[in-house]
Amino acid sequence: MSVARKPRVGTYGADALEIRNLTKRFGGEVALDDVSLSVRRGEVHGLLGSNGSGKSTLIKVLAGFHTPEPGADIRLYGKSVPLPIPGPKVRELGLAFVHQHLGLIPSLSVTENLYLGTLANADDWRISWSAAHRRAGEVFARFGLSLDPRMEVGRLSAVQRALLAIVRAYEDLRHASADHAERPGVLVLDEPTPFLPRAGVEQLFGLVRQCVDVGASVIFVSHDVDEVREITDRATILRDGHLIDTVVTAETAHEAFVERIVGRSMAAYESAAKPHATQETVADVTGLAAPGVGPVSFTLAAGEIVGMTGLIGSGFDNIPALLYGARPGTRGELSLRGRSFALSSLTPEKALRHRIAYLPADRLGEAGVSSLSVGDNIALPVYERIRGPFGLTDEGVAAHAHAVAGRAGVKPNAPGLPLAALSGGNAQKALMAKWLQTEPQLLLLDEPTQGVDVGARQQIWDALGDTAETGAAILIASTDYDQLAQLCHRVLIFARGRIVAELSGRDLTKHHIAEHCYRSMPQPA
Repeated sequence: MSVARKPRVGTYGADALEIRNLTKRFGGEVALDDVSLSVRRGEVHGLLGSNGSGKSTLIKVLAGFHTPEPGADIRLYGKSVPLPIPGPKVRELGLAFVHQHLGLIPSLSVTENLYLGTLANADDWRISWSAAHRRAGEVFARFGLSLDPRMEVGRLSAVQRALLAIVRAYEDLRHASADHAERPGVLVLDEPTPFLPRAGVEQLFGLVRQCVDVGASVIFVSHDVDEVREITDRATILRDGHLIDTVVTAETAHEAFVERIVGRSMAAYESAAKPHATQETVADVTGLAAPGVGPVSFTLAAGEIVGMTGLIGSGFDNIPALLYGARPGTRGELSLRGRSFALSSLTPEKALRHRIAYLPADRLGEAGVSSLSVGDNIALPVYERIRGPFGLTDEGVAAHAHAVAGRAGVKPNAPGLPLAALSGGNAQKALMAKWLQTEPQLLLLDEPTQGVDVGARQQIWDALGDTAETGAAILIASTDYDQLAQLCHRVLIFARGRIVAELSGRDLTKHHIAEHCYRSMPQPA
C-alpha cells in the first residue's frame, strides 16, 4: 500500500486540540500516564497502540465517558474545556465521534439517521419529509456520494453505512460551529475500516480528505499501520498507557511503527513454523449448499489449518456458520471422524456436543455477550464441567475464568468486568480461550484477528498452532491474505459461492491469494 497522502507539516494553523498531562487510573491500574499530544488544524492525526495501550481510554475521556485525574488540561482551539467533558455538550465544544459500530439505527432511513438529533429537537410539530430528503441529498452531493436518502439503513452496504456515519458526524460539527467559523471541529474516527473491503477504505479516505480540506481535523484510530501511513500526516503511538512517540507519517517506515507499538524488533513477531498436519481426515464436507453458497466439498486433516477467502459476496464467510449449525444449510453432509451429520438439521447444541467450536467475526454481537462479565462469557460452554456439589457459584465461575484468561494472556485478568470493557484484542483472546478450553476437534473461525494489534495477533496465532498440534482441524475464513499465507497449510478461493482454486506450498503467498481472488471476479456482461 503506497503512502498517498503527503504531509503538510509546518503549513497548519494553530493547534485544534491540545492534551496536556492526561492521566487516568482505574483502581490501582494506570490506563494513561501523563500523556500530552496535539492535533493541528486541518491535520489527519493517527493514534496507534496495542490493545490495552490506552487509546480507547483517551478517546473515552474526550467523549466525556471518563473523568481524568486532576492536573490534566484539554484545550480546543486554544480554550480550556471543563473536565470531565460534559458528554451532552461534546459536539458544541467541537468534537464528534464515529465508533467502529457506527451508532446507526438500521430500521430508520438514511435521512432519519443523518438528522436524528435535529429532527428530535425541532420546534415544528410536523416534519416535512420531502424537504428533509432534499437537504440530505444536497449534503451527499457535496461529498460526491450517491446515497438514497429514503433507503432504510439496514439495506446499505458496510461501506455506505461507514460513509453515512462520517458525514453525519461532520454535519453535526458544522452545525455546532456555525457561529464559530474559527473552530471547524475535530472528528474522531475510532477503527472505522476493519469491516470494509479495500475499495471501501479508499472511498472512506477520500471523504476524510474532503473534511480536512475545509479546515476540520481528524483523529484516525487504527491497528492497521499501512492505513495509518496512507491517510495521516502525523501519528502518535501509545504503549502501556505511555506516549511513546509522535512521528511524521511519511518519514516513518512500517517496521519502525510496529517496533514502537510492540516495544521490540519485528523479528520477535515472525510467525512460527506451521504445525505438522497428518493424513488422518478429521472432517469431510460433501455437497454443502445454502442460499448463495455451493455446492462445495472439501476435507480437513488432523493438525491442518485451512483458510477460505474470496471477494466480498463470494460466500466463503458463510461456511463456518453453516458447519456449526448457526445457519441452516439446504443440503450437504459433514462427516466428523466417521460420524455423519446432515447440515440441514445440524444445530449449535449438537455441534458443541461433538466438539465443534465456532468463533464468529462480530465480537460483541455474536461471538460474545457484551453485557455479561468476562467470567460468564468464558464459562458459558463449560458450565456443566465447573458445576460444584451445590451447583454453580459466582466464586467458582470467577476462579475458573481467571485461570483460563490468565493462560490466554487476557489483560486485565478481571473476570468480573463486562466483556465490552476489554480492548478488542483482549476480548478476542478471552473469546478464543472460551472455545479452546472445550478441546475442539473442529475449530471454525471467522476473521479471528480483525481489529487486533500485532502482539495480540501473534498470541492468537500461537494458540491456534498449539491447538492444531493436538490433532484438531482448523478452518479460518478471512480477508487478511497475509495472515492466511503465513498461518495456513492450504487456502481455498471462493467465487460465486463455490471453490474455484486451491493454493498450497510455494503457491501459497499473499500475492497469489490476491491474484486468484480478483481473477475469479465475475466479468461484466
